[in-house]
Amino acid sequence: MNKFFLTSFIIGFAINLHAQRNVILIIADDLGTDYFGFYENHVDTVDMPNIRALMHKGVRFKNAMSNPVCSATRSTALTGRYGFRTGVGAIVGGPGGSGQIDTAEKTIPKLLKNYNPQIATANIGKWHLSQTSPASNLLNPNVLGYDHFEGPFIGAIPSFTNWTKFINGISSNCTNYATSENVNNAVTWLKSLNSSHPFFLWMAFNAPHEPLHLPPAGLHSYTTLTGTTADINANPKSYFKAMTQALDTEIGRLFDSLQVLNKLDSTDIIFIGDNGNTTKTAQNANPAKSKGTVYEYGVHVPMIIAGPSVVNPNRSSDALVNTADIFSTVLEMMGYSNWISQIPISKPVDSKSILPILNNSNTVIRPWSFCEFFKVMHDSSEAKGMRNLEYKLIKYDYGKEEFYNLSLDPQELNDLLLTTMTSNDISNYYYLCNEMTQLVGVGNFCQIGVGVQDNEITNLNLITYPNPFQSQIHISEIYRNHEFELINLYGQIIYSGSHIENQNFSDLSNGIYFLKDKQTRQIIKVRKEN
Repeated sequence: MNKFFLTSFIIGFAINLHAQRNVILIIADDLGTDYFGFYENHVDTVDMPNIRALMHKGVRFKNAMSNPVCSATRSTALTGRYGFRTGVGAIVGGPGGSGQIDTAEKTIPKLLKNYNPQIATANIGKWHLSQTSPASNLLNPNVLGYDHFEGPFIGAIPSFTNWTKFINGISSNCTNYATSENVNNAVTWLKSLNSSHPFFLWMAFNAPHEPLHLPPAGLHSYTTLTGTTADINANPKSYFKAMTQALDTEIGRLFDSLQVLNKLDSTDIIFIGDNGNTTKTAQNANPAKSKGTVYEYGVHVPMIIAGPSVVNPNRSSDALVNTADIFSTVLEMMGYSNWISQIPISKPVDSKSILPILNNSNTVIRPWSFCEFFKVMHDSSEAKGMRNLEYKLIKYDYGKEEFYNLSLDPQELNDLLLTTMTSNDISNYYYLCNEMTQLVGVGNFCQIGVGVQDNEITNLNLITYPNPFQSQIHISEIYRNHEFELINLYGQIIYSGSHIENQNFSDLSNGIYFLKDKQTRQIIKVRKEN
């Protein structure tokens, strides 16, 4: 009899332990790493004690990558799939447009419900994955697996104190400060739950996204700000910092509520920014390389994961992680280790679980990290980016490429394709461009041919870099002793000789030219562009 009771107690304890495993994903809007004093690239920082406190129970990720804008990042986190698979590549409803999320996608809350119907799921705060029209779209959060949705449906709200809130498809006007209202709604939802049921909460704040404003007194320490339009325009970074500190204050209230509800110790908390700061609030050397671009400042975001899943907390990780990795990480935090069995072969998932880093069983989950930006109405800003620990390749969809050594040049100021590259540079370039080609599955992202021997040259396409070029045409080393002809569109030979890399073509007119290798008889098209 005693053995029976002991067995029953162990089983009951295990069930109760499983029931108490919860996850909250907190998303800050338009917040990169440089305002955080605990990130290596910080500049002018904000006092954020509640977010900082997560590190004591968690892991800070130094190399977390998002997508350049909010909708694209949210889609990859929710589905674990890159934008070129889902069609969500830019801002839903924004300039140039983006595809919206397909309700047939397998999502975190859908899969959690399949795994354990008792898991409560909610999305509190910004949605921004569907248009508000047709009206049936307003229920998309619920169709995609959430028991409860409450928050602004669109992207940027026009005012933090006068905005439209949707609750499971029904709209109302809200005049409460949006950041505070989000926490009010989350706490109310948490209080409504069965105390024995696990939960997943997607907590997506609008802050500190524009419009810049002065938050309510008591939420921040920036008491000298006046809140006038003139003062906001003159000091945008100060208002951004006040909004960020107000966000931290309200996140602290959420943590306090979890403590009161006796749920804090059983809850894993993931904190991220969805993309980098805007040009108004950017603190990098070139503000043009900020939100909306695949440069590091646009996609390098803060990420801290804290809670019972973390072994040996209060540490930092150099590992490459991606917002797409949130998908599998949350599922496995909730105990769903076999989620991959529910994924159709036709809908591949790109997510890699971060759990091995959290439980200290591994230090690496992926060899590279990928981001992208594309619109319905195509323009020159569309690009893809891929990085490993040292290097990063950027490929614009119209053809231009850039290549950086992030370990030496974290602000991406020195494009290696405009220099004479070392063998290590070339090796990393070739690795990343081939990985990008294999991932996307179309075209060839390599602009220079490397990594082959002279006797293999007939199997290698002639490629130059940079393309477009400004003054010099660079060719991989195995071609450099060949004779070349540079021919214009009229068939005139502009140059003929065996040392084309030494030639200065800066006076050449912009336009299309043809480069012919007289030994292999390969001909490729190159563009001159200042």
